[in-house]
Amino acid sequence: MQVRSIGLGGVVELVPAKYGDERGYFSETYNKTRLSEHGIDLDFVQDNQSYSARRGVLRGLHYQLEPRAQDKLVRVLKGSIFDVAVDIRRGSPTFGEWVGLELSEGKWNQLLIPKGFAHGFVTLEDHTIVAYKVTDCYSPEHDRGIRFDDPDIGISWPIEADALQLSAKDGTATSLADAEVFE
Repeated sequence: MQVRSIGLGGVVELVPAKYGDERGYFSETYNKTRLSEHGIDLDFVQDNQSYSARRGVLRGLHYQLEPRAQDKLVRVLKGSIFDVAVDIRRGSPTFGEWVGLELSEGKWNQLLIPKGFAHGFVTLEDHTIVAYKVTDCYSPEHDRGIRFDDPDIGISWPIEADALQLSAKDGTATSLADAEVFE
């Protein structure tokens, strides 16, 4: 498994080995022992999966507050996404900064997003399926969101804003300046 930092503390790209032949392929997409060899020691407790029928579906920016904060390990089963992590740790030197990475079925890569980061993605293809592991179960009381188009963050989404499809919840999310974040 290849592990590569992509810029903000703790956000890393993982690329599992993939072995193929005329029958198809095999890949070990998660191995706790191998990840701990790279200093990643997390206990995932819930797996989530989303299906987006159309290109331009934007989900996020989501996170959960302490004590129910979640680390996330995100991968694409079908299609592709532009995946984003935003540092929302108020005391961090990179507070409010973001990183983005294309995850796809073809690239076979994953993104590890630690606690203290908001997460969101936009689908780049129709019929995209995303799967992710989290280190705590969903808690509505701790669930929060930040606007995808907050000018203080300035994410460069690869799809024009008027072509995006959002949930009602994501369309009314708060700004980073007004959000409850990690202290």
